[in-house]
Amino acid sequence: MYAIDLHPERNFVDIRWTGLFTADAVAEYANELERRFVTGGFRPGYLLRMDMSATTVQPRDAVDAIHARLGDFPRARRIAVVTGSAITRLQVQRFMTQPYLRIFADPDAALAWLTEPDLLPA
Repeated sequence: MYAIDLHPERNFVDIRWTGLFTADAVAEYANELERRFVTGGFRPGYLLRMDMSATTVQPRDAVDAIHARLGDFPRARRIAVVTGSAITRLQVQRFMTQPYLRIFADPDAALAWLTEPDLLPA
């Protein structure tokens, strides 16, 4: 369903979604993400790559549950979303409106953008 890889030394959160979320899966995902974020010593201004290339659009109730559960999650400095699907891209653009978010078709391009030097301080 998902994999969360944390790299505290780089303040980098790398998430891969591989299936469709249900209400129970959203709760499990949010609990694990929050717990590991805190125990990993992460702080606002982290880098986030969300690779959604192995799944399709999420059900509306799952998207609503994710936003309700993680709406106050600490703010990232940059978010790179990976998807090759035009419809998933539209869903991301609708629900994730952060100006520091970019969508990529390639995970390596997403990582390159995430790790390039910032022009502005975090």
